[in-house]
Amino acid sequence: MTQALTLPLLDPDDPTYFPAPEQALRSPDGLLAFGGDLSPARLLSAYAQGIFPWFNADEPILWWSPDPRCVFDTHAFKLHRSLRRQLHRQGWSFTLDHAFDAVVEACAAPRPGQTGTWIIPAMASAYGRLHQLGHAHSVEAWHGDQLVGGVYGVAVGNLFCGESMFSRESGGSKLALIALARQLQAWDFPLIDAQVTNPHLLSLGARELSRDRFLDEVARLVVMPGQPGSWRRELPLPE
Repeated sequence: MTQALTLPLLDPDDPTYFPAPEQALRSPDGLLAFGGDLSPARLLSAYAQGIFPWFNADEPILWWSPDPRCVFDTHAFKLHRSLRRQLHRQGWSFTLDHAFDAVVEACAAPRPGQTGTWIIPAMASAYGRLHQLGHAHSVEAWHGDQLVGGVYGVAVGNLFCGESMFSRESGGSKLALIALARQLQAWDFPLIDAQVTNPHLLSLGARELSRDRFLDEVARLVVMPGQPGSWRRELPLPE
């Protein structure tokens, strides 16, 4: 017999309140609450507390704070020789905030073997609003005038919360991620939150932090000045 889950329902009139992340379920790992909305105020409040939304089209809005947490250290990315050769041979270029909607749309496309996506229209629209307000950002990898890879996420203070990435050519997502990390490191952003661990993220250099340690980092970073507003610029090639 399947046991019913008991979760807090978020107050629709209070976009800042979330239960403490330590109250999240162990199974499924990190499930914390449901309901509310995807307004900019609620999303920014969630990220500032180490919480993020993740749900399918046939589900209510679900909010998560898993333990452990998957993160990248912005200083730790290494461009291996094979990627460096590929980068210069193919003549790629990289930009920030030049094609946010296109990156989100590409990330939402079903992967091979998948029939759907969690980046449903309501999610894409919500992050589009955050982008217009200067809180959500994208990195684009270009081969000529073709978008071949990208990453998008949300900045709160000096913390970058990665949401998704895609590749249309080999190495596209990894090189976009490295280009992002180089710029974030220059701005004193030490971490990219990658949310839930999977083998692909670990293969790119991610590591795990306990939720307690991650929340300590969040509390320290989100009160820093960050880089408010649009990040639109061209980026140097990753080195």
